[in-house]
Amino acid sequence: MVAVSAPGKLILMGEHGAVYGQPALTAALGLRVRAELGDGVGQGVELDLPDLGIHTHGSWREIAEHTARARARWLAYREGALFERDDDPAALVRVALGEAAVERAPEALPPLRLRVRSELPVGAGFGSSAAVAVSVIAGFLAWRGGEADPERVGRLALEVERRQHGRPSGVDHGTVLRGGLQWADRDAAGELRLRPVAARPELLQAFRIYDSGPPAESTGAVVAAVADRRRDDPAGFDTVLARMRTAAMSFRAALESGDRAAVAAPVRDFERCLEEVGVVPEPVRRMVRRLERAGGAAKISGAGALSGAAAGCLLVYSLSARRAPPAPAGWRRIECAMGAPGLRVGAA
Repeated sequence: MVAVSAPGKLILMGEHGAVYGQPALTAALGLRVRAELGDGVGQGVELDLPDLGIHTHGSWREIAEHTARARARWLAYREGALFERDDDPAALVRVALGEAAVERAPEALPPLRLRVRSELPVGAGFGSSAAVAVSVIAGFLAWRGGEADPERVGRLALEVERRQHGRPSGVDHGTVLRGGLQWADRDAAGELRLRPVAARPELLQAFRIYDSGPPAESTGAVVAAVADRRRDDPAGFDTVLARMRTAAMSFRAALESGDRAAVAAPVRDFERCLEEVGVVPEPVRRMVRRLERAGGAAKISGAGALSGAAAGCLLVYSLSARRAPPAPAGWRRIECAMGAPGLRVGAA
């Protein structure tokens, strides 16, 4: 039996901008996805996904065919077709298994029993798909007697994320793999780089995480809408990207220096940028303004939403450790540490 766990992630600052080469600051969360893989009975694959109410049996060939269809849809999207998301609730796990097994003939694989449990809310911007992809892929490699090499796990996880979200930046699975706080940017050749950030613990403790509810649209749909906005007004979009970069760099500097008074301004500035690109619905904007009037700062963390009354996860900052802004009605506070360890193999 192989036991694997991977943390969720939170984008402290940089969502959407990271897709277009701007930096992002992320944190691994103390909420984890846990996968257990062991030899099955009979033939094929037994999937036990209790959080989804799914317990199924299938063949390795079915896993391979499902993965090939997902890959074909993504290749069509890359060539200009509309992004099609798989409606199968177990698609993410199936594709992660399929991508991990892609170099082996399906007929040669022994029976497998895979159980996946998650502490992460789905669709809230906590990187649940990245954590599932990383844990399933690393678990499969370890189960087959290989090493869960971070470079290989990351490469395969990116393919799974593409099937799920279209054009992910790579920040999610990179943070999930490494853990801690990570500064993500791109080098001159456009390659993503992640470097650890040492933030002052007392500042991290001044943040609260809230789940405003599931967004009305998928991450892929929101990212595609932002891309449309960029095509419609490239000059205006580039101006927003420059402001995002400035806010992210100021935010990182404040966290590293421990300057509590300097944190709120970049949080507010980045939130305004997200509102301008259209990913913060009006009801959520009103809640953010209320938190600001109460002396705090808040921003969505994740893709956000195009419509509805929710936008997934929000990050709320309080200037005063003793007087935090009131919790918005209907929002659920998520209690978890930031800067958690990354992928663990052999210790769920």
